[in-house]
Amino acid sequence: MGYRRAVEHDDGYFGEDVASRYDDDAEIFAPEAVDPVVDLLAELAGPGPALELGIGTGRIAVPLSERGVEVHGIDLSRAMVERLRAKPGAERISVAIGDFATTTVDARCTLAYLVFNTISNLTTQDAQVACFRNVAAHLQPGGCFLIENGVPSLRRLPPGQRYVPFHVSERRLGFDEYDVANQGLISHHLTIEPDGTARRISVPFRYTWPAELDLMARLAGMRLRDRWSGWRREPFTSDSTTHVSVWELPA
Repeated sequence: MGYRRAVEHDDGYFGEDVASRYDDDAEIFAPEAVDPVVDLLAELAGPGPALELGIGTGRIAVPLSERGVEVHGIDLSRAMVERLRAKPGAERISVAIGDFATTTVDARCTLAYLVFNTISNLTTQDAQVACFRNVAAHLQPGGCFLIENGVPSLRRLPPGQRYVPFHVSERRLGFDEYDVANQGLISHHLTIEPDGTARRISVPFRYTWPAELDLMARLAGMRLRDRWSGWRREPFTSDSTTHVSVWELPA
């Protein structure tokens, strides 16, 4: 799962301590990680406008804007948005500060999108349903809503087991802790810094199944258009660990 902050405050879990490090993650900012995302979003958005929920430091929004797409954003974290606003080209991107389940922007969009498991940052079903309805209110007829999200790893849980490792290396340990009864998940990260100090963060999520998101879309007046297992349109199968899903608001 994606993660940002250990202790919640006005910036959610994505405060200054995470914002100051976020752009240092070379893996998620590498061209092979960013370019396929921007390629597909630019194709779906056309001239836009496009709306990114959880825009963060602009990892996707800035290169999408550079493709000529008008981009708007919503994010709860002022610390993350301050990093975005300091980047070249960010002056073309308008950002509203707030919860993306309810915060609005002054635009009718051809595309709205949530990447990097960010829908799971909404930790109740009601908030996730509200997000779909908020998106539908921002879309033009025929517009699309795209979500990139993980498929819950419950098949890896033997009876009575709650923890699934997702990263084990010399300097970092990552484990997801599942609460199956309540469809909850806490993502635990332990990182050993170069100076030898340890940094631990734990962030709550609410995991969802693709079919559950389809129902949320229907409640908001949208219908499933496409689903792949990745940004290069790989087929979605029973063995897929992630999905990229696109719902459409009927014209």
